[in-house]
Amino acid sequence: MERKKVMSWEKALVWRKNAGKEGNEVVFTNGCFDIIHMGHVKLLQRAKEEGDYLIVGLNSDDSVRKLKGEGRPMKCENERAEVLAGLKCVDCVVIFKEDDPLEIIKCLEPDVLVKGGDWAPENIIGAKEVKVRGGRVRTIQVLPGRSTTDIIEYAGRSERNDEG
Repeated sequence: MERKKVMSWEKALVWRKNAGKEGNEVVFTNGCFDIIHMGHVKLLQRAKEEGDYLIVGLNSDDSVRKLKGEGRPMKCENERAEVLAGLKCVDCVVIFKEDDPLEIIKCLEPDVLVKGGDWAPENIIGAKEVKVRGGRVRTIQVLPGRSTTDIIEYAGRSERNDEG
């Protein structure tokens, strides 16, 4: 099966159906992945360990702006998608424009849904839909202090300190 591609929802659905053949488990996780950092990489690697194939749902630029505010994302959705697709552990990237990933989760029907441990299991969007179909929901410990927001805030403080 061809790997590491950025796909439309339609192509991702066909890809997902092929990936799920012969008992393979398809894992889904999602996020903004604005500035890829070690916390993201560790999360994605651990997510991949939960199954055979990993799909990453990527918030579109408009979706990130709604979630994070003006000035975000730092990188455009196509660049963020290509960087994710270049990671060995990522098999498919699909961009969603909605405020949350519920519709893409319903569309792709992953066997396993993974989010960072900063999400309470009862608040994970799509968990109910995955569990109803017999799937699993997993949370993975996040690395403290390793968030895009932390990186941006630290860079801002460093720039202010350099000025004065």
